[in-house]
Amino acid sequence: MLRPEQMSKLSVTGSKSVMDEVIETMHELNVVHITDYDGSWEGFEPGSSLEGADETSSTLVTVRAIESILDVTDEDVGAIELDLEEAEERLEEVRTEVNALDDERDELRGRRREIEDRLDQMELFATLGIDLDLLWGYDSLEVAVGEGDAGQIETALAEADGIDAFEVFGGRNSAAVFAREDEPGAFEEAMVGVPFSAVEVPEESGDPVSKVRELENELAQVETKLESVENSLELLRKEHAGFLLALEELLSIDAQKYEAPLRFATTERSFIVEGWLPSEEYDSFEQALRDAVGGRVEIDEIERARYTSGRHVHREVHDGDHGDGDATAAADADTQPEREQAVADGGTTAKAAGSSAGVASDRLDGTAKTDGGREIVTVDDDPPVIQNNPAVVNPFEVLTKAVNRPKYFELDPTVLLFLTFPFFFGFMIGDVGYGLLYVLIGYWVYDNFDAEAVSNFGMVVVWLGLWTIIFGVVYGELFGHYIFQWLWEPILGAGEYQLFDKGIVTTEWAITWLIVACVFGWIQLNIAYVFNFIEEFQLHGPKPAVIESGSWLLMLNGLWVWIFSTHLSGSKPAFLVGEAAVVPETLGIGFYGFPELVGIAGLVAFVIGLALILSGPWYEAFEFLVPVVHVLSYTRLTAVLLSKAGMAVAANLLYFGAVLDEGASFDFLHATDPDAIPEEAIFGGLANMGSVHVELAGVNLALEGALLGLPVLIVGHLIVLAIGGTAALQAIRLEYVEFFGKFYEGGGKNYQPFGYDRRYTTDT
Repeated sequence: MLRPEQMSKLSVTGSKSVMDEVIETMHELNVVHITDYDGSWEGFEPGSSLEGADETSSTLVTVRAIESILDVTDEDVGAIELDLEEAEERLEEVRTEVNALDDERDELRGRRREIEDRLDQMELFATLGIDLDLLWGYDSLEVAVGEGDAGQIETALAEADGIDAFEVFGGRNSAAVFAREDEPGAFEEAMVGVPFSAVEVPEESGDPVSKVRELENELAQVETKLESVENSLELLRKEHAGFLLALEELLSIDAQKYEAPLRFATTERSFIVEGWLPSEEYDSFEQALRDAVGGRVEIDEIERARYTSGRHVHREVHDGDHGDGDATAAADADTQPEREQAVADGGTTAKAAGSSAGVASDRLDGTAKTDGGREIVTVDDDPPVIQNNPAVVNPFEVLTKAVNRPKYFELDPTVLLFLTFPFFFGFMIGDVGYGLLYVLIGYWVYDNFDAEAVSNFGMVVVWLGLWTIIFGVVYGELFGHYIFQWLWEPILGAGEYQLFDKGIVTTEWAITWLIVACVFGWIQLNIAYVFNFIEEFQLHGPKPAVIESGSWLLMLNGLWVWIFSTHLSGSKPAFLVGEAAVVPETLGIGFYGFPELVGIAGLVAFVIGLALILSGPWYEAFEFLVPVVHVLSYTRLTAVLLSKAGMAVAANLLYFGAVLDEGASFDFLHATDPDAIPEEAIFGGLANMGSVHVELAGVNLALEGALLGLPVLIVGHLIVLAIGGTAALQAIRLEYVEFFGKFYEGGGKNYQPFGYDRRYTTDT
C-alpha cells in the first residue's frame, strides 16, 4: 500500500528480421513501459517508422477530422470486427458526403451572417422612415446615418461654425443628418464629441421596411436549409459514429506499432528495446515473447528496482538465464558484438551516479557483467509508478495526484488520506441527515460521470458522507436535532441523547474538541515525520535521517509532552492540565497531565532536536516553532465543527423555536399551538405560529405557520450542507500543507505501457 508495485527493467535484443513480431507481441501484452532511446550509445541510432506509418497517420487524421465535423463523442458502442481494406472504401464514401455537407453548411452559415448584418443595418434605416435613394447621391450635402441621439446632434450642429443649414431625422436610437457646409470639413468637426456611430448607406432605392421583410424571408429560407443540412449531418453521425470510432481505434493501434521503432536503439541489422514492467509480470512476458519468436531474441531482466539508497544499480545477468542463449546467438550473431562495441567505444554504461532519484535495484554497484565479462549498457532512467492500493482506497488516489503522483522511492500517502480525510470531515460535520445527503450526492456523481477522476471524486464524497453519518450517530444529530435517545439512553442514562456533545452550548465540550483537534494534529505530524525518517534512512542512511527527521520528531514530541505535563502548570491554561482539566470531566479519561519529570524530559528532547537541526542546515532552526504552529492549525477542525453545528441549530430555532431546560441547554418546541408556547421560550418558532392569514391575488388564505416556515427550514439546512464543502477544504488543506509538507514531494513517472485498451474493436 505505501509502496508502488515493484518494477523490473528488461531489455529485448534481436535482429530486425524479428522486430515486427516483437512489436506485435509487446503491443498485445500491453505491460511494458518503453524507455525511449536517448541516442547515447555509440554505434546505435533511433529506429525508423515501419512501412505504412505515413499512410496510417494520414488516414487517422482524416477519420478524426470527420469525427470533429460530425461532433462524434465516445459512445456506448459494442466491440466490432473491422477490416481495414473494406473500411477504406466506406471511409471515402463517408468523407465525400460529410465534406460536401460541411461545405454547404459553411456556405449557409456565411450567407446567414451576411443577411443578419444587412438586416441589422436595414432595420436602422427602417426606423427613420426614409427611402434609401434619399440617403445618398448628393453633391452639395453631407449625409450621415447611424446610431445616436437626434437631439444632441441638432444641438451640436446648431452651435457649430461653418454649417449653412442642416436637417436631422430621428428614429428609435437612430438619426439621419443632412447638412450643407460653408467651409470644407465643418460637418465632421461639428460631429466630433457627439455620441454617434455612422453606418455605410447602401446605394439602393426603395422602402427600407420592405427590404427588412425581404431579408427576414431570405434569412428564414437560409435557416431552413441550414437546419436540413444539420439534420443530414446528424443522421450521418448516428449512422457512422460506431464505424468511425472503431476505425480510429484500429488506426491508432497500427500507428503505435508502426512508430514503435522510433523508440528503439538500432543498427543496420539489429535492434534493442528497453522498458519497465511490474516485476511479477516479467516471467509471463518473457514466456509469451519466446512463444512468439522462439529463441531469436535475447531477453534480460537488467534491473529490479528497490526503494532504498544508492540509486538503482543493475542486477547481475548471466548468459542463459532467460532461455536458449545459443539459439539467440545463432540467430543474431551481429547484435551483441555491436552492443559490446558501443561500450568499448565509450558508450554509456549504467552507473549509480547521474540519476535524479535515490532509487535502488538488485543490480551490482557500477555496471553489471555476465560470466564472460560483457558489460550491460542501458538508458539510465527512473521506473514508472503504479500506485499499489486496495480497491477501496483507489478513489483517494485522485486527491494524491492533485498534488502530484508519488515518486517511485517515496511512500504513497493515499492510504493515510483514506483513513484521515473522511475522519476529519465526519468529525466536523457529524450529522446523520447531512451524511445521507452527501452519500447520495457522491453516488450520483460516481454513477453518472465516465471520467475516472470525476467518478473517483464522487466515491470520495460517499466516504465523507459515511463518516459524517458515523459521527452523527455519536453526536446524536439528525439535521441539528438530538433524536437518538433510544440509542444512548439505555447506555448513558435517562434523558441522554448523544454520546458526545458538540459544544455549542457547554464551554467545556468546546474546549475539549480544541484539545482533541490538537491531539489529531500531533498524531498525524508524527506519522509524517516517521515517513520522512524512513525515506531519509533508506535513501541516504541513518545520519541524515536522524538530522533531517529525527530532530523534528524530538522537537514535536518533546514540546507537546511538556505542554501536556504538570511542569510549570501555573503558566498553562487551567483547562489543560491539573485538577481543573476538562478532558476527565467530558470524555471520562482520567488524564490530568504527564508528571512533572516527564515534562522536563520533553523539554530536554526539544533542545536535543534543536541541536541536531543546528548540526545540519542550521537555517532550518528558524522554523523551531513549526511543531507548535502546525499542530495548532488543526484547531480549524473544531472551528468548523462549532460553526456548522451553530448554523444547523439556528435553522431549527427559526422553525421550531426553543425553551431553556433546567440546565444550561435548551429543547426545541414542537407545540404547533401558539397557546401552548411557554413564557420562558427563547423563540416561539415559525412552526408554532398557528394559522396565518395571507392575501394572495386578492384572496385571503389561512395558512399554517408550519407550512409557511418550511422554505426557511429547507434553505437554512441547504446552506449548512453547502458549507460542508468548506469543511472539506479545511480538511484537505491540513492533509496537503501540514501532513504532505513534511515528507512528500511527488513527481513520479506515469506508467504508460506499450499497448491499447480496446473499446470499439476486437483483436481477432
